[in-house]
Amino acid sequence: MSTIKKNANQMFLGDDGLAKLSDQEQQIYERGVQKFNKLGWKRLTIVLIVEAVALGSLSIPSTFATLGMVAGVICCVGLGLVAVYTSYIIGQVKVKFPHITNYPEAGRQMFGRWGYEIIYIMLCLELLLSAGSHCLTGSIAFVNITGSNICTVIFGFVSAIILLLFAVPPSFSDMAILGYIDFASIIIAIGITIIGTGVEAAHSPGLTAVNWSAWPKEGITFSEAFIALSNIIFAYSFALCQFSFMDEMHTPTDFPKSVWALGLTEIFIYTVTGALVYAFVGQDVQSPALLSAGSLLSRVAFGIALPVIFISGSINTVVLGRLVHGRMFKNSNIRFVNTKMGWITWLAVITTLTILEFVVAEVIPFFDDLLSLISSLFISGFTFYFPAIMWFMFIRSDDSSISKTILFSVINVCILLIGLIVLGAGTYSSIVDIIKSYDEGTVGGVFSCSS
Repeated sequence: MSTIKKNANQMFLGDDGLAKLSDQEQQIYERGVQKFNKLGWKRLTIVLIVEAVALGSLSIPSTFATLGMVAGVICCVGLGLVAVYTSYIIGQVKVKFPHITNYPEAGRQMFGRWGYEIIYIMLCLELLLSAGSHCLTGSIAFVNITGSNICTVIFGFVSAIILLLFAVPPSFSDMAILGYIDFASIIIAIGITIIGTGVEAAHSPGLTAVNWSAWPKEGITFSEAFIALSNIIFAYSFALCQFSFMDEMHTPTDFPKSVWALGLTEIFIYTVTGALVYAFVGQDVQSPALLSAGSLLSRVAFGIALPVIFISGSINTVVLGRLVHGRMFKNSNIRFVNTKMGWITWLAVITTLTILEFVVAEVIPFFDDLLSLISSLFISGFTFYFPAIMWFMFIRSDDSSISKTILFSVINVCILLIGLIVLGAGTYSSIVDIIKSYDEGTVGGVFSCSS
Protein backbone atom coordinates (compact mmCIF):
# COMPACT_ATOMS: atom_id res chain seq x y z
CA MET A 1 0.00 0.00 0.00
CA SER A 2 1.39 3.42 -0.93
CA THR A 3 2.21 6.16 1.59
CA ILE A 4 -0.62 8.30 0.26
CA LYS A 5 -3.10 5.50 0.74
CA LYS A 6 -1.92 4.80 4.29
CA ASN A 7 -2.18 8.47 5.19
CA ALA A 8 -5.58 8.80 3.61
CA ASN A 9 -6.89 5.76 5.48
CA GLN A 10 -5.74 7.30 8.75
CA MET A 11 -7.34 10.66 7.93
CA PHE A 12 -10.75 9.24 7.13
CA LEU A 13 -11.10 6.91 10.13
CA GLY A 14 -14.04 7.60 12.44
CA ASP A 15 -14.21 7.33 16.22
CA ASP A 16 -15.10 3.65 16.00
CA GLY A 17 -12.01 2.91 13.91
CA LEU A 18 -14.04 2.26 10.76
CA ALA A 19 -13.65 4.21 7.55
CA LYS A 20 -16.36 6.86 7.14
CA LEU A 21 -16.19 7.31 3.38
CA SER A 22 -19.24 7.35 1.16
CA ASP A 23 -19.09 5.38 -2.08
CA GLN A 24 -18.49 8.56 -4.09
CA GLU A 25 -15.74 9.71 -1.69
CA GLN A 26 -14.15 6.27 -1.86
CA GLN A 27 -14.02 6.45 -5.67
CA ILE A 28 -12.51 9.94 -5.59
CA TYR A 29 -9.97 8.78 -3.03
CA GLU A 30 -8.98 5.68 -5.02
CA ARG A 31 -8.60 7.70 -8.23
CA GLY A 32 -6.47 10.20 -6.31
CA VAL A 33 -4.21 7.46 -4.97
CA GLN A 34 -3.74 6.06 -8.47
CA LYS A 35 -3.05 9.54 -9.84
CA PHE A 36 -0.23 10.16 -7.36
CA ASN A 37 1.29 6.70 -7.29
CA LYS A 38 2.66 5.88 -10.76
CA LEU A 39 6.21 7.22 -10.82
CA GLY A 40 8.98 4.75 -11.69
CA TRP A 41 12.72 5.33 -11.34
CA LYS A 42 13.11 6.36 -15.00
CA ARG A 43 10.40 8.98 -14.73
CA LEU A 44 11.83 10.05 -11.38
CA THR A 45 15.16 10.65 -13.14
CA ILE A 46 13.42 12.81 -15.73
CA VAL A 47 11.55 14.78 -13.06
CA LEU A 48 14.80 15.34 -11.16
CA ILE A 49 16.46 16.48 -14.38
CA VAL A 50 13.60 18.91 -15.02
CA GLU A 51 14.01 20.30 -11.50
CA ALA A 52 17.82 20.33 -11.55
CA VAL A 53 19.38 20.77 -15.01
CA ALA A 54 18.21 24.25 -15.89
CA LEU A 55 19.37 27.68 -14.72
CA GLY A 56 22.34 26.20 -12.89
CA SER A 57 24.01 25.14 -16.13
CA LEU A 58 23.64 28.68 -17.51
CA SER A 59 25.60 30.20 -14.61
CA ILE A 60 28.52 27.74 -14.58
CA PRO A 61 30.76 29.37 -17.28
CA SER A 62 30.82 32.70 -15.43
CA THR A 63 31.70 30.74 -12.30
CA PHE A 64 34.72 29.29 -14.11
CA ALA A 65 35.71 32.83 -15.11
CA THR A 66 35.81 33.80 -11.45
CA LEU A 67 37.36 30.66 -9.94
CA GLY A 68 39.61 29.68 -12.86
CA MET A 69 39.67 26.43 -14.81
CA VAL A 70 41.30 24.25 -12.13
CA ALA A 71 39.13 25.32 -9.19
CA GLY A 72 36.06 25.37 -11.45
CA VAL A 73 36.48 21.74 -12.49
CA ILE A 74 37.34 20.61 -8.94
CA CYS A 75 34.29 22.37 -7.48
CA CYS A 76 31.93 21.09 -10.19
CA VAL A 77 33.00 17.47 -9.76
CA GLY A 78 33.52 17.59 -5.98
CA LEU A 79 30.28 19.34 -5.06
CA GLY A 80 28.43 17.13 -7.56
CA LEU A 81 29.62 13.97 -5.82
CA VAL A 82 28.69 15.42 -2.42
CA ALA A 83 25.19 16.25 -3.75
CA VAL A 84 24.80 12.68 -5.04
CA TYR A 85 25.78 11.29 -1.64
CA THR A 86 23.42 13.57 0.33
CA SER A 87 20.63 12.75 -2.13
CA TYR A 88 21.32 9.07 -1.42
CA ILE A 89 20.93 9.78 2.31
CA ILE A 90 17.57 11.42 1.64
CA GLY A 91 16.47 8.36 -0.34
CA GLN A 92 17.50 6.08 2.52
CA VAL A 93 15.51 8.18 4.99
CA LYS A 94 12.43 8.11 2.74
CA VAL A 95 12.61 4.33 2.40
CA LYS A 96 13.09 3.91 6.17
CA PHE A 97 10.24 6.32 7.01
CA PRO A 98 7.62 5.96 4.21
CA HIS A 99 5.27 8.42 5.91
CA ILE A 100 7.66 11.31 5.11
CA THR A 101 5.95 12.93 2.10
CA ASN A 102 8.10 16.05 1.76
CA TYR A 103 11.09 17.83 3.31
CA PRO A 104 9.08 19.55 6.06
CA GLU A 105 7.87 16.13 7.23
CA ALA A 106 11.53 15.11 7.43
CA GLY A 107 12.00 18.18 9.64
CA ARG A 108 9.20 16.92 11.87
CA GLN A 109 10.93 13.52 12.07
CA MET A 110 14.16 15.24 13.12
CA PHE A 111 13.05 18.07 15.39
CA GLY A 112 9.31 17.75 15.98
CA ARG A 113 6.67 20.39 15.21
CA TRP A 114 9.07 23.36 15.20
CA GLY A 115 11.34 21.49 12.76
CA TYR A 116 8.40 20.99 10.44
CA GLU A 117 7.39 24.65 10.52
CA ILE A 118 10.90 26.04 10.02
CA ILE A 119 11.73 23.73 7.10
CA TYR A 120 8.26 24.31 5.63
CA ILE A 121 8.92 28.06 5.52
CA MET A 122 12.46 27.52 4.18
CA LEU A 123 11.26 25.23 1.40
CA CYS A 124 8.41 27.53 0.41
CA LEU A 125 10.74 30.53 0.20
CA GLU A 126 13.36 28.55 -1.76
CA LEU A 127 10.82 27.31 -4.29
CA LEU A 128 9.30 30.78 -4.59
CA LEU A 129 12.69 32.42 -5.21
CA SER A 130 13.76 29.67 -7.61
CA ALA A 131 10.58 29.96 -9.68
CA GLY A 132 11.06 33.73 -9.60
CA SER A 133 14.56 33.28 -11.06
CA HIS A 134 12.99 31.37 -13.97
CA CYS A 135 10.56 34.23 -14.50
CA LEU A 136 13.55 36.60 -14.58
CA THR A 137 15.39 34.36 -17.05
CA GLY A 138 12.29 34.21 -19.26
CA SER A 139 12.26 38.01 -19.33
CA ILE A 140 15.98 38.09 -20.26
CA ALA A 141 15.32 35.51 -22.99
CA PHE A 142 12.46 37.46 -24.57
CA VAL A 143 14.47 40.69 -24.49
CA ASN A 144 17.31 39.00 -26.39
CA ILE A 145 15.11 37.06 -28.81
CA THR A 146 13.01 40.04 -29.86
CA GLY A 147 15.72 42.71 -29.63
CA SER A 148 12.91 45.18 -28.97
CA ASN A 149 12.61 48.12 -26.61
CA ILE A 150 9.49 46.78 -24.93
CA CYS A 151 9.51 47.30 -21.17
CA THR A 152 11.06 44.27 -19.47
CA VAL A 153 8.22 44.25 -16.93
CA ILE A 154 5.92 43.25 -19.80
CA PHE A 155 8.22 40.36 -20.71
CA GLY A 156 8.31 39.37 -17.04
CA PHE A 157 4.52 39.31 -16.95
CA VAL A 158 4.38 37.15 -20.10
CA SER A 159 6.94 34.78 -18.54
CA ALA A 160 4.81 34.51 -15.41
CA ILE A 161 1.74 33.59 -17.49
CA ILE A 162 3.66 30.84 -19.30
CA LEU A 163 5.01 29.48 -16.00
CA LEU A 164 1.45 29.38 -14.69
CA LEU A 165 0.16 27.42 -17.68
CA PHE A 166 2.90 24.79 -17.38
CA ALA A 167 2.18 24.45 -13.64
CA VAL A 168 -1.45 23.42 -14.14
CA PRO A 169 -0.81 19.60 -14.08
CA PRO A 170 -0.49 18.75 -10.33
CA SER A 171 1.10 15.30 -10.75
CA PHE A 172 4.87 14.85 -11.04
CA SER A 173 4.26 11.86 -13.28
CA ASP A 174 2.45 14.17 -15.71
CA MET A 175 5.30 16.69 -15.47
CA ALA A 176 7.77 13.91 -16.40
CA ILE A 177 6.24 13.78 -19.87
CA LEU A 178 7.31 17.40 -20.42
CA GLY A 179 10.72 16.50 -19.01
CA TYR A 180 11.91 14.93 -22.25
CA ILE A 181 11.27 18.21 -24.08
CA ASP A 182 12.93 20.08 -21.22
CA PHE A 183 16.11 17.98 -21.31
CA ALA A 184 16.41 18.14 -25.10
CA SER A 185 15.91 21.91 -24.91
CA ILE A 186 18.78 22.61 -22.51
CA ILE A 187 21.17 20.17 -24.21
CA ILE A 188 20.59 21.71 -27.65
CA ALA A 189 20.81 25.28 -26.26
CA ILE A 190 24.07 24.48 -24.47
CA GLY A 191 25.38 22.74 -27.61
CA ILE A 192 24.63 25.81 -29.73
CA THR A 193 26.38 28.03 -27.18
CA ILE A 194 29.48 25.80 -27.06
CA ILE A 195 29.70 25.46 -30.85
CA GLY A 196 28.98 29.14 -31.45
CA THR A 197 31.54 30.41 -28.97
CA GLY A 198 34.08 27.84 -30.20
CA VAL A 199 33.73 28.86 -33.84
CA GLU A 200 33.89 32.56 -32.98
CA ALA A 201 36.99 32.03 -30.83
CA ALA A 202 38.69 30.01 -33.57
CA HIS A 203 38.33 32.86 -36.06
CA SER A 204 38.73 35.97 -33.94
CA PRO A 205 41.01 36.37 -32.09
CA GLY A 206 41.92 32.69 -32.23
CA LEU A 207 41.78 30.05 -29.50
CA THR A 208 45.33 30.78 -28.31
CA ALA A 209 44.42 34.43 -27.70
CA VAL A 210 41.40 33.79 -25.47
CA ASN A 211 42.08 35.21 -22.01
CA TRP A 212 41.10 32.22 -19.88
CA SER A 213 43.22 31.11 -16.94
CA ALA A 214 43.76 27.99 -14.89
CA TRP A 215 43.73 30.13 -11.74
CA PRO A 216 41.23 32.54 -10.13
CA LYS A 217 40.92 35.94 -11.76
CA GLU A 218 43.14 38.73 -10.53
CA GLY A 219 41.87 40.82 -7.66
CA ILE A 220 39.08 38.38 -6.82
CA THR A 221 37.17 39.41 -3.69
CA PHE A 222 35.75 37.16 -0.98
CA SER A 223 32.16 37.90 -2.03
CA GLU A 224 32.90 37.22 -5.72
CA ALA A 225 34.47 33.85 -4.90
CA PHE A 226 31.60 32.78 -2.70
CA ILE A 227 28.94 33.90 -5.18
CA ALA A 228 30.67 31.79 -7.83
CA LEU A 229 30.76 28.82 -5.46
CA SER A 230 27.12 29.35 -4.51
CA ASN A 231 26.09 29.25 -8.17
CA ILE A 232 27.63 25.79 -8.49
CA ILE A 233 25.77 24.73 -5.36
CA PHE A 234 22.52 26.04 -6.89
CA ALA A 235 23.13 23.81 -9.90
CA TYR A 236 23.09 20.74 -7.60
CA SER A 237 19.88 21.59 -5.76
CA PHE A 238 17.81 18.54 -6.72
CA ALA A 239 17.71 17.10 -3.15
CA LEU A 240 15.16 19.59 -1.86
CA CYS A 241 12.27 18.09 -3.88
CA GLN A 242 13.35 14.45 -3.62
CA PHE A 243 11.01 13.51 -0.76
CA SER A 244 8.05 14.92 -2.71
CA PHE A 245 9.05 13.13 -5.92
CA MET A 246 9.76 9.80 -4.22
CA ASP A 247 6.36 9.89 -2.53
CA GLU A 248 4.81 9.24 -5.95
CA MET A 249 7.07 6.26 -6.71
CA HIS A 250 5.44 2.86 -6.91
CA THR A 251 8.82 1.27 -5.98
CA PRO A 252 10.73 3.75 -3.77
CA THR A 253 13.68 1.36 -3.28
CA ASP A 254 14.66 2.01 -6.92
CA PHE A 255 15.72 5.56 -6.04
CA PRO A 256 19.54 4.94 -6.21
CA LYS A 257 19.28 4.40 -9.97
CA SER A 258 17.71 7.83 -10.38
CA VAL A 259 20.14 9.55 -8.03
CA TRP A 260 23.23 8.21 -9.78
CA ALA A 261 21.81 8.72 -13.28
CA LEU A 262 20.99 12.37 -12.52
CA GLY A 263 24.18 13.06 -10.55
CA LEU A 264 26.57 11.78 -13.20
CA THR A 265 24.59 13.52 -15.95
CA GLU A 266 24.74 16.83 -14.08
CA ILE A 267 28.45 16.56 -13.28
CA PHE A 268 29.24 15.86 -16.94
CA ILE A 269 27.02 18.64 -18.34
CA TYR A 270 28.14 21.31 -15.87
CA THR A 271 31.85 20.55 -16.06
CA VAL A 272 31.95 20.32 -19.86
CA THR A 273 29.76 23.40 -20.34
CA GLY A 274 31.70 25.51 -17.84
CA ALA A 275 35.14 24.47 -19.09
CA LEU A 276 34.46 24.74 -22.83
CA VAL A 277 32.49 28.00 -22.84
CA TYR A 278 35.07 29.61 -20.52
CA ALA A 279 37.93 28.33 -22.71
CA PHE A 280 36.24 29.74 -25.83
CA VAL A 281 35.12 33.12 -24.39
CA GLY A 282 37.48 33.81 -21.50
CA GLN A 283 36.91 36.45 -18.83
CA ASP A 284 34.21 38.16 -20.92
CA VAL A 285 31.81 35.22 -20.55
CA GLN A 286 28.35 36.41 -19.52
CA SER A 287 25.67 34.98 -17.27
CA PRO A 288 23.35 33.39 -18.34
CA ALA A 289 25.92 31.71 -20.60
CA LEU A 290 23.64 31.87 -23.65
CA LEU A 291 24.40 35.60 -23.85
CA SER A 292 27.99 34.74 -24.83
CA ALA A 293 27.12 33.08 -28.14
CA GLY A 294 26.93 36.30 -30.15
CA SER A 295 23.85 38.27 -31.19
CA LEU A 296 22.29 35.84 -33.68
CA LEU A 297 23.23 32.56 -32.00
CA SER A 298 22.23 33.81 -28.55
CA ARG A 299 18.78 34.56 -29.96
CA VAL A 300 18.57 31.05 -31.41
CA ALA A 301 19.89 29.49 -28.20
CA PHE A 302 17.44 31.43 -26.03
CA GLY A 303 14.61 30.42 -28.33
CA ILE A 304 15.51 26.75 -27.99
CA ALA A 305 16.02 27.17 -24.23
CA LEU A 306 12.51 28.55 -23.66
CA PRO A 307 11.06 25.10 -22.82
CA VAL A 308 13.67 24.44 -20.12
CA ILE A 309 13.22 27.93 -18.68
CA PHE A 310 9.48 27.49 -18.28
CA ILE A 311 9.11 23.73 -17.70
CA SER A 312 11.83 23.61 -15.06
CA GLY A 313 10.50 26.78 -13.49
CA SER A 314 6.94 25.49 -13.38
CA ILE A 315 7.89 22.32 -11.51
CA ASN A 316 9.02 24.54 -8.63
CA THR A 317 5.55 26.08 -8.67
CA VAL A 318 3.98 22.60 -8.69
CA VAL A 319 6.05 21.43 -5.71
CA LEU A 320 5.25 24.64 -3.83
CA GLY A 321 1.60 24.41 -4.82
CA ARG A 322 1.41 20.82 -3.61
CA LEU A 323 2.89 21.88 -0.25
CA VAL A 324 0.41 24.73 0.22
CA HIS A 325 -2.64 23.00 -1.28
CA GLY A 326 -1.92 19.75 0.56
CA ARG A 327 -1.68 21.59 3.88
CA MET A 328 -4.86 23.57 3.26
CA PHE A 329 -6.87 20.44 2.46
CA LYS A 330 -4.97 17.86 4.47
CA ASN A 331 -8.11 15.99 5.61
CA SER A 332 -10.14 16.35 2.44
CA ASN A 333 -10.39 14.65 -0.94
CA ILE A 334 -9.91 18.12 -2.44
CA ARG A 335 -6.14 17.63 -2.08
CA PHE A 336 -6.22 14.99 -4.85
CA VAL A 337 -7.21 17.68 -7.44
CA ASN A 338 -9.63 15.35 -9.20
CA THR A 339 -12.90 17.10 -8.35
CA LYS A 340 -14.36 20.47 -9.41
CA MET A 341 -13.51 22.07 -6.06
CA GLY A 342 -10.07 20.44 -6.16
CA TRP A 343 -9.28 22.05 -9.51
CA ILE A 344 -10.71 25.45 -8.51
CA THR A 345 -8.61 25.59 -5.35
CA TRP A 346 -5.51 24.25 -7.13
CA LEU A 347 -5.73 26.91 -9.85
CA ALA A 348 -6.26 29.59 -7.22
CA VAL A 349 -3.18 28.47 -5.28
CA ILE A 350 -0.80 28.29 -8.26
CA THR A 351 -2.09 31.61 -9.64
CA THR A 352 -1.37 33.32 -6.33
CA LEU A 353 2.08 31.74 -6.19
CA THR A 354 2.86 32.80 -9.77
CA ILE A 355 1.99 36.41 -8.93
CA LEU A 356 4.44 36.26 -6.03
CA GLU A 357 7.10 34.75 -8.34
CA PHE A 358 6.62 37.65 -10.76
CA VAL A 359 7.14 40.10 -7.89
CA VAL A 360 10.36 38.28 -6.88
CA ALA A 361 11.69 38.52 -10.44
CA GLU A 362 11.08 42.27 -10.49
CA VAL A 363 12.40 42.97 -6.99
CA ILE A 364 15.69 41.04 -7.46
CA PRO A 365 16.41 41.66 -11.16
CA PHE A 366 19.90 40.13 -11.42
CA PHE A 367 20.73 36.55 -12.25
CA ASP A 368 23.88 35.48 -10.40
CA ASP A 369 23.10 37.20 -7.10
CA LEU A 370 19.59 35.74 -7.00
CA LEU A 371 20.92 32.21 -7.53
CA SER A 372 23.63 32.81 -4.93
CA LEU A 373 21.12 34.09 -2.37
CA ILE A 374 18.90 31.02 -2.89
CA SER A 375 21.89 28.69 -2.52
CA SER A 376 23.22 30.32 0.61
CA LEU A 377 19.98 30.67 2.54
CA PHE A 378 18.26 27.42 1.62
CA ILE A 379 20.16 24.93 -0.55
CA SER A 380 23.02 24.96 1.96
CA GLY A 381 20.56 23.23 4.28
CA PHE A 382 18.56 21.04 1.92
CA THR A 383 21.65 19.68 0.13
CA PHE A 384 24.27 19.75 2.90
CA TYR A 385 23.64 20.17 6.61
CA PHE A 386 20.12 18.67 6.86
CA PRO A 387 21.10 15.37 5.12
CA ALA A 388 24.21 15.18 7.32
CA ILE A 389 22.05 15.58 10.42
CA MET A 390 19.65 12.91 9.07
CA TRP A 391 22.55 10.49 8.67
CA PHE A 392 23.58 10.90 12.32
CA MET A 393 19.99 10.61 13.56
CA PHE A 394 18.58 7.85 11.35
CA ILE A 395 21.21 6.04 9.27
CA ARG A 396 24.36 5.75 11.39
CA SER A 397 22.90 3.05 13.63
CA ASP A 398 22.22 0.81 10.61
CA ASP A 399 25.95 0.19 10.02
CA SER A 400 27.44 -2.66 12.05
CA SER A 401 31.03 -1.97 10.94
CA ILE A 402 32.82 0.36 13.36
CA SER A 403 35.42 1.48 10.79
CA LYS A 404 32.69 2.26 8.24
CA THR A 405 30.73 4.19 10.85
CA ILE A 406 33.79 6.28 11.77
CA LEU A 407 34.57 6.99 8.11
CA PHE A 408 31.06 8.15 7.28
CA SER A 409 30.84 10.10 10.53
CA VAL A 410 33.87 12.14 9.44
CA ILE A 411 32.41 12.60 5.94
CA ASN A 412 29.08 13.81 7.29
CA VAL A 413 30.71 16.18 9.78
CA CYS A 414 32.59 17.73 6.83
CA ILE A 415 29.36 18.02 4.85
CA LEU A 416 27.66 19.63 7.85
CA LEU A 417 30.47 22.20 8.12
CA ILE A 418 30.33 22.92 4.37
CA GLY A 419 26.61 23.66 4.65
CA LEU A 420 27.02 25.97 7.64
CA ILE A 421 29.91 27.85 6.01
CA VAL A 422 27.90 28.35 2.82
CA LEU A 423 24.92 29.54 4.89
CA GLY A 424 26.93 32.20 6.70
CA ALA A 425 29.59 33.31 4.22
CA GLY A 426 27.40 32.86 1.14
CA THR A 427 24.51 34.92 2.51
CA TYR A 428 26.92 37.69 3.56
CA SER A 429 28.57 37.71 0.11
CA SER A 430 25.23 37.80 -1.73
CA ILE A 431 23.93 40.73 0.32
CA VAL A 432 27.20 42.65 -0.12
CA ASP A 433 27.12 42.14 -3.90
CA ILE A 434 23.43 43.07 -4.19
CA ILE A 435 24.04 46.32 -2.31
CA LYS A 436 27.09 47.00 -4.49
CA SER A 437 25.08 46.39 -7.69
CA TYR A 438 22.41 48.89 -6.65
CA ASP A 439 24.99 51.47 -5.50
CA GLU A 440 26.89 51.25 -8.80
CA GLY A 441 23.68 51.28 -10.87
CA THR A 442 24.67 48.12 -12.75
CA VAL A 443 21.11 46.74 -12.52
CA GLY A 444 17.73 48.26 -13.08
CA GLY A 445 15.53 49.33 -10.20
CA VAL A 446 12.52 47.54 -8.82
CA PHE A 447 9.82 47.09 -11.52
CA SER A 448 11.90 49.12 -13.97
CA CYS A 449 11.93 48.77 -17.74
CA SER A 450 15.72 48.43 -17.84
CA SER A 451 17.02 45.20 -19.39
